[in-house]
Amino acid sequence: MQGFQGFMWLLNMALTVFSAFALLDAAVRREDAYRAADKKTKPFWLIILGLALVVNLLFSILSFLPIIGLIATIVYMVDVRPAIRALPGGGRSSRGSSSDGPYGPWNGGR
Repeated sequence: MQGFQGFMWLLNMALTVFSAFALLDAAVRREDAYRAADKKTKPFWLIILGLALVVNLLFSILSFLPIIGLIATIVYMVDVRPAIRALPGGGRSSRGSSSDGPYGPWNGGR
């Protein structure tokens, strides 16, 4: 029985880390990137993923609420995140491209 309990604990920790990663990833993306990718809004995804993280922390994996949170996290990671990352700049809030110099983009002397 201890082996099953240890497995369930590891599974619960993996789901919690997965939900936390998705929440942090959603938090660093630009708000306008969600609208540009036509994937609801940033506050919507922050609330959904935050609730999924809280549910994973409070409830056992054997109840249905963490499963719903897992589904929401998977939808974000499989559908929303790739759509936002496909946008120019990757949807991250930054000053510009990594190849930008002080006077604009560096094009290798072309």
